[in-house]
Amino acid sequence: MSTTEAPPALLAKVGHVAVITLNRPHAMNAITAAMSLAVQEAVDELVADPQLRVGVLTGAGERAFSAGADLKEVAAGRPLIDRSQRERGFGGFMKCGLAKPLIAAVNGFALGGGTELLLACDLAVMSDRAQLGLPEVSRGIIAAGGGLLRLRKRVPLSIALEMALTGQPISARAALQWGLVNRVVPQAEVLATALELAEVIAANAPLAVQASKRVIYAETGSDFEPDGWALSNAEAKAIMRTTDAKEGPRAFAEKRAPAWSGT
Repeated sequence: MSTTEAPPALLAKVGHVAVITLNRPHAMNAITAAMSLAVQEAVDELVADPQLRVGVLTGAGERAFSAGADLKEVAAGRPLIDRSQRERGFGGFMKCGLAKPLIAAVNGFALGGGTELLLACDLAVMSDRAQLGLPEVSRGIIAAGGGLLRLRKRVPLSIALEMALTGQPISARAALQWGLVNRVVPQAEVLATALELAEVIAANAPLAVQASKRVIYAETGSDFEPDGWALSNAEAKAIMRTTDAKEGPRAFAEKRAPAWSGT
């Protein structure tokens, strides 16, 4: 099978972790509708499989995580997502998110849509040789895949505006400084580091992890407002009814590793 015939995204299961790989290295993993559908298929499997607790999203090859939109597709007037994905966005998760944690393993350049993919993930590990950026304004367009919406929530306003208005990339060191990524490591260690982080998360009670993610992402304003506490209390009450909530303290008392059931 030639490179051009290879599946545009791949799924590999590593224990409780789903590794999803953008698989167009010959095109710097640029985004197409076919890739979007393939990523959605992998994401849906991550969500549906109770044995999979965390996802890791990475890119094939050494050059790029994703160079963003395939401009050849854009120039030809072809959409970058399938018609069926309009409500869910690229890969089936850019607009609606995932119940389970997703970690970006940024092995190379992540520009435009590549940066937007990172911003849609919960955590990120980045190569010290990689760069992030939203260069859309230099092509006469804007970062409409969620980049402009999410960037301001991750970094100070002045930094978000500089990135969005200049279109200039930032280094891995700057990305770490501004909290856009959790770890910066040598390129050869990116996937392994992301897997280590995923395994730490996967070792925890899966329902509690998912509830924690929901509360953190909720738009509740000040942490003193009653709506925020109501959400937190409701999630905590639901978690306390689970089997895992009983298993955790029992395992601690018995000095053994907990056996999470996800129920």
